Amino acid sequence: MASAGAPGATPLGVRTALTNIGTIVSGDLDRGVIPGEAILIEEGRIARIGESAEVGGWKAEVVLDALGTTVIPGLIDSHVHMVLGDYTPRQKAVDFLDSYVHGGVTTVISAGEGIHAPGRPHDAVAAKALAIAAAKCSAGFRPTGMKVVAGSVVLEPGLTEADFAEMARHGVRLAKVGFGQVQTPFDYEPLVRWAQQHGITVMAHTGGTSLPGSVPITEEHLLKMRPDVCGHANGGTTALTDQGVERLVRESDLVLQIVQAGNLRSALHMLKLAAAHRALSRILIASDTPTGTGLMPMALLKSIAELSSLGGLPAPQTIALATGNVARVYGLADRGTIEVGKAADLVVMDAPFGSAAKMALEAFQIGDIPGISAVLIDGEIRTLRSRNTPMATRLATLADARGDRPGGSTH
Repeated sequence: MASAGAPGATPLGVRTALTNIGTIVSGDLDRGVIPGEAILIEEGRIARIGESAEVGGWKAEVVLDALGTTVIPGLIDSHVHMVLGDYTPRQKAVDFLDSYVHGGVTTVISAGEGIHAPGRPHDAVAAKALAIAAAKCSAGFRPTGMKVVAGSVVLEPGLTEADFAEMARHGVRLAKVGFGQVQTPFDYEPLVRWAQQHGITVMAHTGGTSLPGSVPITEEHLLKMRPDVCGHANGGTTALTDQGVERLVRESDLVLQIVQAGNLRSALHMLKLAAAHRALSRILIASDTPTGTGLMPMALLKSIAELSSLGGLPAPQTIALATGNVARVYGLADRGTIEVGKAADLVVMDAPFGSAAKMALEAFQIGDIPGISAVLIDGEIRTLRSRNTPMATRLATLADARGDRPGGSTH
C-alpha cells in the first residue's frame, strides 16, 4: 500500500510508464548515460527501456511524463544512524527517513543501531540482541516505501564465532567496528574475520573519534583489520592524514566511503587519488547522519554536486558512487542501476528553477542541487514534487492511460 499523504501514489502491480525522458543515468560507473526515452514498469521492476514511440503499445495504466528531464536510480545511503523505527534520539527527531525519500534516497543501510541507543550496554549478549531485533524489525518497515537495511551489530569483546553464526541465521548482515570496549583497534581483527566468514559486511569507523569513549582508527588499524568498508574515510568528522588516505588507496583494495558529514578537503583528495589509480569502483558516497551534524535529507545530492563541481568527476559517474557502487558492495543485486529486471527505484529530476544549468547533470556539474519532481520505489510513485529540494524547472506530470492530464494539480 502507498503511504498516506503520498501524492499520486500508485499501488504495486499497476503497469506504469515513464515517458519523454531526456536523460537516463544508468548508475553504473562504466556505462554512465544510457539510451532511451521511456521506461516500462511491471510488478515493481523495470520491464523495458525504450523509445517514446513504443509507449502506446505498452498499455500502461499510469503514465508519468518526465517532460524531457533526467531519471537516475534511487540513491542508496550506506551510512545512516538508525536506532529503531523512524526516530533518532541523537537529534530527538521523528520521520527523518520519510524526509530522506524527498532527497531521492530509496534505500538506507544502517551504520549500527547500538551506537546511538540511549544507555547502550557493551556486553556481547546485548550487542547481539540489538542487532537481531533491528534486523527483524527492519524487514517489515518501509517508511514512505523506503527500503531499510538494518541490524548492524556493534563488535564487542566476548562475541564468539558461534554468535556470528546465530546472528547470520536471524538475518543480521551488517557489523560496525569502532565503538566496542577493546584495548586497541587491532583487537577487532578476529571479530572482523568471524563476521566476514558468516556473510556479514563489516564497516569500520575511520579517522578521529566521534563519541566519548571511542578511539581513533588509523590506516594502520584498517590495513590490519581489513573491513569490507572504511566508513567515513574522509572523516566522521575528523579525517585521516593525507598520507593515511594515500596508503589506503595505493596499498589496499579496501572500499572507501566519502560522507557529507566529513571533511570536504579530504574527500576531494581521496577522489582525485582514486581516479588516478583507477579505483573509483572502491568509492562510495554516504551521509553519516543523523549525528551531531544533524539530519540531512539532501546529503547525497549535496555530495554529488560537490564532488562533480569541485572534484571534476562527470556527474553520471559521481551518481554511480551513491547507487551502483553501493549496491555491488552491499550485495543489493536487485537495485542501484537502471536496467531491465532491476527494482524500479527511480528519481526524476531537473535543473533547479533559476539555475544557470538547463539539465540536472549540468546542475550537478556547476554545484547546484537539482530539483526532484518524482520518486518511485518498486514502481510506486511515492512523492511528486519534493518538499526538500529546490523546485525543478520542469515538473514531471501524471497522466491517465490515454495521456490526458488529470483535472487537479499533482504538484
